[in-house]
Amino acid sequence: MAISERCHPNDKKALLNIVTDLSSPDHMIYGDPNTDCCDWNFVATCDDVTDRVTILVLQKADFNRLIPAAVFDLVFLQELILHKANFTGRIPQAITNLSHLKILDLSWNRLSGNIPPFLSQLSKLELIELSFNNFTGSIPASLSQLQNLTGLFLGRNKLTGQIPETFADFRQRDFYLHMSHNQLSGEIPKKMGHANITDIDVSRNRLEGDISFLFGKNTSLIYADFSRNLFRFDFSKVEYFSKSLRGLDLNHNMITGSLAVGLVDSSLDRLNVSYNRMCGRIPVGGRLQEFETTSYFHNRCLCGAPLLECK
Repeated sequence: MAISERCHPNDKKALLNIVTDLSSPDHMIYGDPNTDCCDWNFVATCDDVTDRVTILVLQKADFNRLIPAAVFDLVFLQELILHKANFTGRIPQAITNLSHLKILDLSWNRLSGNIPPFLSQLSKLELIELSFNNFTGSIPASLSQLQNLTGLFLGRNKLTGQIPETFADFRQRDFYLHMSHNQLSGEIPKKMGHANITDIDVSRNRLEGDISFLFGKNTSLIYADFSRNLFRFDFSKVEYFSKSLRGLDLNHNMITGSLAVGLVDSSLDRLNVSYNRMCGRIPVGGRLQEFETTSYFHNRCLCGAPLLECK
C-alpha cells in the first residue's frame, strides 16, 4: 500500500472482493486496485478521521446474484445502500457484523425469505428500507427494540400476519411507518395510539377493525394512508383531529356514520373518504368544500358541497 493511501487494507481487500464478485462482461463496477479506495467515488466513502469505509453504494444495476459476502467485512459501515441492483436471496446473518450501521437500504431488489429478527441486533439503525422486494412471512416484533429507528419501510412485499403490538414502543419523534401493498391482516394494535408515528401508510392490505384511536388532539400524525383495507367504524364519533394532520386517506373501506365535524378545524390539505358507507351532510367550513368530488363520492348518501345538495 502506498504511503499516501488512506484506505485501510482490510477495507480495500473487502472492496476488491466485492468488485471481483460482481463484475461481469455485462457490468463492471468502479474499483481500480491501483488507486486509493477512499477515492472510489459513488461506490465507497471513507471517514475523514478514521479513514475507514463508512458508506457503500451499489445501485441501479442488474447484478442478479446474492449480496457478496465481502460486504459484511466492511465492519465500520454506517450506510449500506444496495438500491435497485437486482440482488437476490435472503438477508444473511453476517449483516450483524455491521454494528455501526445506521442506514440500511435494500429496496427495489428481488430479496426473499423472512425479514430476519436479527436485524434488531443492529442497535444503531435509524432507517430500514426494504420495500419493493419479495419478503414473506410476518414482521418480526423485535424490530421495536431499535431505539434509534425513525423510519421503517416495508411496502410492496408479500408480508402476512398482524402488525406487532410491540410497534407501540416506537416513541422516536417523527417516525415513519410504511407497510403498504402487502397481505397484512387483523387489527392495528390499540397501543399504537400512543406511539409518535407522524407518517403511516398501511394501504392495500387486509387490515380491519376500528382505527379511530389513532386520531385525537395529542396524536402525532401528519400524513396517514389507510386506504383499501377492511376498516369499519363510525367516523362521526371521532371528535378531534390533531392540528398537525395534513393528509388523510380512508378510501375503499367500510367506514360508516357521517363525516366527522372535527375535520372543519383540521389543517388538512389532502382528504379522501370515497368508497365507504358514510351518510349525511358534509360539514361546512375549513377546507372541506375545496376538495374535489372524488374525495367524497361513492358513499351511501353523503351530500352537500362539493357533492350534490342534500334533499
